[in-house]
Amino acid sequence: MKIGKDLVAAAATPMVLGILAEGESYGYAILQRVGELSGGELEWSDGMLYPLLHRLERLGHVESSWGASPSGRPRKHYRLSSEGRAAFAEQRRQWTVVSKALQQVWPGRDGGTDFFGAPALGGA
Repeated sequence: MKIGKDLVAAAATPMVLGILAEGESYGYAILQRVGELSGGELEWSDGMLYPLLHRLERLGHVESSWGASPSGRPRKHYRLSSEGRAAFAEQRRQWTVVSKALQQVWPGRDGGTDFFGAPALGGA
């Protein structure tokens, strides 16, 4: 399934903030985690991730530092700042509202499954 660019773009910030809420990470590991969390459905590129990380850093939501990788090459590590934790909490609140609204409008209209693929209450 191809997920539309608008939906990917809308979910990018909360996805990255959520991944960094799990702990410090670096670019390649974030890309891998996105793929893992989506069951391989989301495949982000470097060209999508790094501008987002830089924007989040400019906004003060993410902090970064350079460290060595196992290969010895320098690697930039990212972590949430206190402002980033607050932004993540706000993103979660907003996405919860959107998710609940979609769950109300979609059940029974897609072959009898709810938003998460489980049988809809009341069926269709």
